[in-house]
Amino acid sequence: MFLPLYDSNKIAHIEFPVVNYALIAVTVLVFLVQVAGGQMALDQAHIEYGMIPAVVTGVVEGPAPWLPDQLTLFTYIFLHADFMHLATNMLFLWVLGDNIEDALGHVRYLAFYLLAGAAAALAHMGFNLGSYGPLIGASGAVAGVIGAYMMLYPNVRIFVLVRIVIPLPITLPAWTVLGLWIGMQFFSLLVDPDAGVAWWAHIGGFAAGVVLVVLMRRRGIPLWRK
Repeated sequence: MFLPLYDSNKIAHIEFPVVNYALIAVTVLVFLVQVAGGQMALDQAHIEYGMIPAVVTGVVEGPAPWLPDQLTLFTYIFLHADFMHLATNMLFLWVLGDNIEDALGHVRYLAFYLLAGAAAALAHMGFNLGSYGPLIGASGAVAGVIGAYMMLYPNVRIFVLVRIVIPLPITLPAWTVLGLWIGMQFFSLLVDPDAGVAWWAHIGGFAAGVVLVVLMRRRGIPLWRK
């Protein structure tokens, strides 16, 4: 397992990654509000605002009549199961997201993040039609950010914490770190597809990020920058 801690990639086109930090703040706030209500409130939020394939496809009626079923393709992104689930996703977003916002601009970055999350949910739903289990977590949208980063900055050095026997801090090029991450998703899908982790959402979000960043990046932003 590895966690990104810092990258050497400075922003150049915006003064402050306001959207990226706002996404982190809102996601953390949503989690804290849910936790404050206790486990029952947390579980209820997951059922009402998580993406349930059987609900989105119309197999069963949604648990929240006031919420259009298709809107859960976006609301699920802001829900998390526990603190570690939240912290891991937000750490990836903190390290990588500012550069994607810099390359896309504020408004397009927000659209990119939501679209990547929706694509991740659709990929998960495509392989879990009729499932009654709610999909929650920002990992699909964050996977889109990872895919975009791979396309734009494959050679940027990322300082990561790698755990083999004990945690070790090392610096690696982005293509190594992020390529290993997506490789682990495919490997885990093959080895343990029933682990309770939405591997297809990660893969779908990553693929969406690769495609969307090509279409949405600022004019003059190159791919595979050296």
